[in-house]
Amino acid sequence: MKKRITAIAAFLSLMPLAQPLVIGTAAVFTSAAVMLSAPEKAKAESAYFYFNRGVKKVEERDYYGAISDFNKAIEINPNDAVFYSYRGYTKRRLGDNYGAISEYTKAIEINPNDADSYFNRGNRKYALNDFTGSMFDYNKTIEINPKHERAYLNRGTLKVQLKDYYGAISDFDKIIYINSKELVYLDEGNRMAKSKTPIISSAYANRGLAKVNIGDMKGACFDWKKASSLGDEDAAKWVRNQC
Repeated sequence: MKKRITAIAAFLSLMPLAQPLVIGTAAVFTSAAVMLSAPEKAKAESAYFYFNRGVKKVEERDYYGAISDFNKAIEINPNDAVFYSYRGYTKRRLGDNYGAISEYTKAIEINPNDADSYFNRGNRKYALNDFTGSMFDYNKTIEINPKHERAYLNRGTLKVQLKDYYGAISDFDKIIYINSKELVYLDEGNRMAKSKTPIISSAYANRGLAKVNIGDMKGACFDWKKASSLGDEDAAKWVRNQC
């Protein structure tokens, strides 16, 4: 039991930025061109040049080089929340949790509906054992995006740690419910279905752990068998040893 909780916490602290994609300047500015003067458009395109180059450097694990490019993008355009969010992600990769939190906070100030920045800030607060702050950010993430599965997973994991087992079960239930609706039309071999499998299996495995703590061993075994069928090796061991 204790070993599993430790593993979950490690996964939580390493949760990546939700949508690490490069933004193409041509796509970004085509529709906005009529609203921007030529100098403004050139300035915006210049900022995204540095931003996209920074994203590429993140992919290459050149984190200091990436931060240098994000700094330049922010110098040109200090009002784009995405720039701060990615600089926060890069600082997190360098182990600078406080720096990452500062960047996500700035992104949220610019865009108060930035669910992913709340989520990522919550992860960094969790890593620093600020569980109250982490819970606040997961709550805000879900308030903005009620289908943010990773926020439910991490909030549920945090609730297990705080011994709020019924609250944790409710969060894991939500993940399973969301996926039962969204995957019903997908073939088993579909790439999207495969990409969702780790979240679903974690929800079942962790819900089983919460059920153990409320004395529902039958329910725990049901969940672990389901997680095992989805490839969770720890759950398979628990089924063999405890069910």
